Amino acid sequence: MERRLRKRRKNSSLPALIELVLSRPVVSAGLIAAELKISQRAALDLVAELGIREVTGRGRYRAWGLV
Repeated sequence: MERRLRKRRKNSSLPALIELVLSRPVVSAGLIAAELKISQRAALDLVAELGIREVTGRGRYRAWGLV
């Protein structure tokens, strides 16, 4: 995961997202947005960039985790 941080700005929320995903088994866009103080759309963009696996199999109210 740290390879994805190489070409990011220093004030990126991606390192904080990595720590959050490693500390919790499952995270949702709302949880990410609340913890990192970003919008839910930005949370979804960061999740897509990080490439973590979606574990609920749903279109809405999705959750992601390391499997």
